[in-house]
Amino acid sequence: MGRGPGRGRDVSGGALSLVGVRIALAGRALVDGLDLVVGAGECVTLMGPSGCGKSTLLAYVAGSIGPPFAAAGRVLVGGDDVTAWPPERRRIGILFQDDLLFPHLSVGGNLAFALHERVRGRLERRARIDAALAEADLAGFADRDPATLSGGQRARVALMRTLLAEPRALLLDEPFNKLDAQLRDGVRRFVFDHALERAIPILLVTHDEADARAAGGRVLRFGDGGTLRDR
Repeated sequence: MGRGPGRGRDVSGGALSLVGVRIALAGRALVDGLDLVVGAGECVTLMGPSGCGKSTLLAYVAGSIGPPFAAAGRVLVGGDDVTAWPPERRRIGILFQDDLLFPHLSVGGNLAFALHERVRGRLERRARIDAALAEADLAGFADRDPATLSGGQRARVALMRTLLAEPRALLLDEPFNKLDAQLRDGVRRFVFDHALERAIPILLVTHDEADARAAGGRVLRFGDGGTLRDR
């Protein structure tokens, strides 16, 4: 992949910038003075051993970090300082290892949950859902129970739900980790293609070198003392 900043149709609102970010746990720095700019349409991969602070950094960016962590620094999206904003106002999407589809809703209901309130009327909302499913090669799946989907299908629905919320940045926290080898390659391509064609800045956390290669961008590794370095 390896697409550079700005490629694709820019609906993202610009870069994701971290300025002087420091995160500590019990006085020990996990991240110390991090400055990082992820351009629109760029994916930066964060790698390092378990417990080094990768997922904690994503939580800080998303606005969901809390005690026992102590954090400081600024998060900017498209030039807006969102550091003090609650998660729902930041418009930063996140995908985890688990797809977190709502089991009590149909596939279409899961997608509808993400639609902005300005998308009004049953017909318009259904049209948005059907278009997203067609883009994911899941046309006609709106009324399906998520429990009947394969792992790859669930992953695609989870991504389209995130994209329907029109995120300005995307965080990926080991989203391919639970997929078997046969599915993993295709889902990787699907996620990166659909996010990067929208020129969304992406931060990916992974232990898998193949994920980093597929992302095609810079790779930063956590070192001693909470520092990050280019590999």
